[in-house]
Amino acid sequence: MKTDIEELRKKYIDNPPEGMTPKDIRNMSEEELLDMDYFLNEDDLFADEAGVEGFYIF
Repeated sequence: MKTDIEELRKKYIDNPPEGMTPKDIRNMSEEELLDMDYFLNEDDLFADEAGVEGFYIF
């Protein structure tokens, strides 16, 4: 798990979200980093479920 966190940290250091600097990313705790990643990618979590055949609520 530790290597996954470091890969994620490197990803955001190389390309920080708007309003953040690489220094901000370096100083984040593992929990903060995971939370940020979750919220930045939240819309992608259910992208594959939109328009699933045969599942409609009327």
